[in-house]
Amino acid sequence: MFLALPVPPLPLQDETLLFEPTAPHDDALSVVFAFPNEYSVGITSLGYQVVWATLARRADLRVSRLFTDGHEPLPSWVDVLGFSLSWELDYGNLLTLLEQLDIPIMAGDRDADHPLVFGGGPVLTANPEPFADFFDIILLGDGETLLDDFCDALVDLKPASRTETLRRLARVPGVYVPSLYAVSYDSPTGGVRAIHPVDVDIPATVQKQTYRGNVLSASTVVTPHAAWENIFMVEVVRSCPEMCRFCLASYLTLPFRTASLDDSLIPAIEQGLSVTNRLGLLGASVTQHPEFATLLDYLNRPQFDDVRLSIASVRTNTVTPELAATLTRHDTRSITIAIESGSERVRQIVNKKLETDDIEQAAINAKAGGLSAMKLYGMAGIPGETQADLEQTVALMLRLKKATPGLRLTLGCSTFVPKAHTPFQWCGVNREAEKRLQYLQKHLRSKGIDFRPESYNWSVIQALISRGDRRLGPVLERARHYGDSLGSYRRAFKDFQGQIPPLEYYVHADWALDQPLPWDHLLGPLPKATLQKHFEAAGVGAVVV
Repeated sequence: MFLALPVPPLPLQDETLLFEPTAPHDDALSVVFAFPNEYSVGITSLGYQVVWATLARRADLRVSRLFTDGHEPLPSWVDVLGFSLSWELDYGNLLTLLEQLDIPIMAGDRDADHPLVFGGGPVLTANPEPFADFFDIILLGDGETLLDDFCDALVDLKPASRTETLRRLARVPGVYVPSLYAVSYDSPTGGVRAIHPVDVDIPATVQKQTYRGNVLSASTVVTPHAAWENIFMVEVVRSCPEMCRFCLASYLTLPFRTASLDDSLIPAIEQGLSVTNRLGLLGASVTQHPEFATLLDYLNRPQFDDVRLSIASVRTNTVTPELAATLTRHDTRSITIAIESGSERVRQIVNKKLETDDIEQAAINAKAGGLSAMKLYGMAGIPGETQADLEQTVALMLRLKKATPGLRLTLGCSTFVPKAHTPFQWCGVNREAEKRLQYLQKHLRSKGIDFRPESYNWSVIQALISRGDRRLGPVLERARHYGDSLGSYRRAFKDFQGQIPPLEYYVHADWALDQPLPWDHLLGPLPKATLQKHFEAAGVGAVVV
């Protein structure tokens, strides 16, 4: 049963839908699909938009949307409550919404009077274990492949008991039911020993589902209330062919796929630009689409002169004067590239196939094409990094400044964070990373370079969640009552001292290559043995606890 939520209704009158919802049948399954953040943030998530539209097209589902600051009319009885989790710290909002809806936050405390609670999205696909106790069901992988199979099973199982429903859903590919897997540990403060299904009828492993088609995602709604006002988004590519060894966006979403120009991109763009003049091209490496030049030619047609074009981070050696001129023509003033480090040695460690001369040429081309700014993304604390490598990052930025006078340069820099299902998942956060960020700040800002470091403390929290096991659930729940600072998490760990490994184990420790990992039963695109080989190829030495 749902309580009345003290939030205003959504500004539905300002939404332009790019799909046709289907009227639900009288006996349709009642579903609430939530994004645990404000409407302006959630409605800007392409993943949330696409899943919502998929649900809303089904006559056997009656769907309402829920955000922290608004919702569509909610039914008095709900069969299923879903969450899309795109940012780790949104879990606090998720738990608050459960409380406001009078639903126990721990799945083990729910019964037949409560809806089934499922979750999906990039955070949960990467490593759901820290959040496992909050969900009855977690969907691993791409919605195109997984969502309809999941919904078909839910509808078929509507008369079944909660227990039978969960057991049968666990046999749907990509559907993970955490309560049906038991985890053992070496000790209360030790690592994971093993993860096993509770009986032989439950699959031993769950395989992330991967959509391999060439019709990728595009916006299903345009609204002025989105964080990017009135933007129409279209996915140009999925995954990334570069396979940088730290990169979740590459490894977890393999293989690299490109949208068909004629069957996907052009029709989607034409539909979107019929209702707005703001276009966003999305993907980890959009300029590596094999027909990207043709796409630019299409967008340079006179009828699109008033279109404001936004583009995701691009591969450095694809920044041409023609690309820069197209962006300038379409009201974009800046371009973003990821370099990771000014040191060629470090770029080799992470498998960043990029020469320093390529970076300089990209900056020169950006300026030649009329752009006024370039943002570069870097990292501090990459495994194997030394002080000399930091000095080369400073030298590179000064070289770019000299080569492109008048081009505004920004270096955004984060701390290396290990991610599950990548070759660097065994590496801890470098304890010197905060000092390294401070070094870069001191030596770049004094030279007139705009240096923007990401919070080191946030990187620690991110690493904790990225490499956590399900013992973190109570810690995360406790921490949200203390605040959202790193100190809040340290305080929560003290409350559970002796019952769980220390924070440093999850964040800073290098783990042995042969030790069981919290997500070993959840299979990504590449097997663990392959990731080990990719790690060894980095040449940063053996990892031990």
